[in-house]
Amino acid sequence: MRMLKEALKDILDEQEIRFLYSSFDIIGDIAVIKIPDILYERRHIIGEAILRNVKSVRCVFMQKSPVQGDYRVRDLEHIAGENRTLTLYKEHGCIFKVDIARVYFSPRLSTERARIASLVTDGEVIVNMFAGLCTFSIVIAKKKHSCKIYSIDINPYAYELCVENAKINHVEDSVIPMLGDAKDVIQSRLLCSADRVLMPLPEKAKEYLQYAIMALRYGKECYIHYFTHITGNKKSVHEACRLEVNDLLKGYRLDYRVEDTRVVREVSPRTYQMVADIVVRRY
Repeated sequence: MRMLKEALKDILDEQEIRFLYSSFDIIGDIAVIKIPDILYERRHIIGEAILRNVKSVRCVFMQKSPVQGDYRVRDLEHIAGENRTLTLYKEHGCIFKVDIARVYFSPRLSTERARIASLVTDGEVIVNMFAGLCTFSIVIAKKKHSCKIYSIDINPYAYELCVENAKINHVEDSVIPMLGDAKDVIQSRLLCSADRVLMPLPEKAKEYLQYAIMALRYGKECYIHYFTHITGNKKSVHEACRLEVNDLLKGYRLDYRVEDTRVVREVSPRTYQMVADIVVRRY
């Protein structure tokens, strides 16, 4: 972002420069930036500056709303370059077709996708409850070809992209896209089937944890990767995350331990996206 401030120093005044956000997302050849209301009239100038200074970018959009609704998408306004929302994004040796207007996607989870893939062992059956366009699932499948990853999403556009991305990456034998609400799909088709469950949607994780447990096999140690949002300072959020998991799991007929908690990213001042790696044995 220092580059952007430098590029605009002769166009925006000092106060306007101070209001520029500190970062923006680049997804394939599309940049998505938040612009405060005070700079709204300058949005096209900001977009053109990104095009001039980031050679890989061909389209620039302004984010007009937070992620919202069942499909987890955000309102966007085109401010510079080509006016399209479909792009190709590369990560960890995988290629993903992404439509930023129709499907939730964050490049900021790249490290977490690689971390979870590194934990998976050969032959696991995995349920990805909020799969989106199947980034977690495909990164795992490329690393562990013998795994089976059931990839559920309620968004039909995400489902279509998941099918296409599995083919693009030649993992259609490992990644099984499933359209529907995760709680319904698990209860009807995936009870007691999984060695590992992914829950990469903090807004729904509390409500859906009981269904993640239903998906786990009996009698063996299985994993749940539980994502949540925790507010506090960086020293306190790990304990707060453990307390949240303990509070949710008390009363269930199972043994569990929180093996690790990690800060995935800061989503707003003093609010962090966290993940808890929970080892669960049902009996």
